[in-house]
Amino acid sequence: MVDGSKRCKACDGTGILADQEGWQYRCSVCNGDGIYNRADASTTARVMEVDENNRLLD
Repeated sequence: MVDGSKRCKACDGTGILADQEGWQYRCSVCNGDGIYNRADASTTARVMEVDENNRLLD
């Protein structure tokens, strides 16, 4: 279990996010480790690719 103060709030420490259809993918906020730290804060945002149905391609 991840320490509460360092837990990624986007994925709740699981490292996995899901869209409305239930497709699961690696958390882009903490890079999939469930821990949000300074290295994650300094990472720049990246544009994710989507398919014709606007689903994320990971």
